[in-house]
Amino acid sequence: MNKFIAGIVLAGSLTMTTAFAQNMMPFGNDDDVEYAALLWDVMEASRLAGPNSIQTYPYEGIAPHGMMLQTFYTTGTINGHTGDLIVKRNYGPEGVTEDDVLMNPGKHLGAITVMFRREAGYDDDNQDWFWAKFLPDGTLDKNPKGMALAGRVAKGADVGCIACHSGVDDYVFTSDAMTMMMK
Repeated sequence: MNKFIAGIVLAGSLTMTTAFAQNMMPFGNDDDVEYAALLWDVMEASRLAGPNSIQTYPYEGIAPHGMMLQTFYTTGTINGHTGDLIVKRNYGPEGVTEDDVLMNPGKHLGAITVMFRREAGYDDDNQDWFWAKFLPDGTLDKNPKGMALAGRVAKGADVGCIACHSGVDDYVFTSDAMTMMMK
């Protein structure tokens, strides 16, 4: 009888644990928010974000990122791990021009979206990319449910960062400017 009860308790516990794990979003938890803060510090130190950020000539963008974009392809180091770092500054609103952004980037900056390749095994399914969407002041943006947009953003969903980027090589879209530089 005791083995039967123990089996029922164990089965119930496994079912609850599995249900909890399946319902738990793969992003926006405390660890993701903490890691994103470290990432923001690296970007500020490299002048890729923050009030003293370097400026480049913007190019035309599309939703969901922005009407004008500036993209930086580099590396960053967090907790001793160096990984690929892609920083995209997203400018708007619709109708914003290159000149508008160049004359007053702070006025038109809507968000900074970031991909950072973490250590092997972080997310094997998605090339170990860590995703984040920051507001201009460095705080994390949130989805409509109030979850911080950091970590494995929208993993397993039909829309969102991972779903959109999964259709291209190594999850990385390149701009025409980047393609021209590589020729």
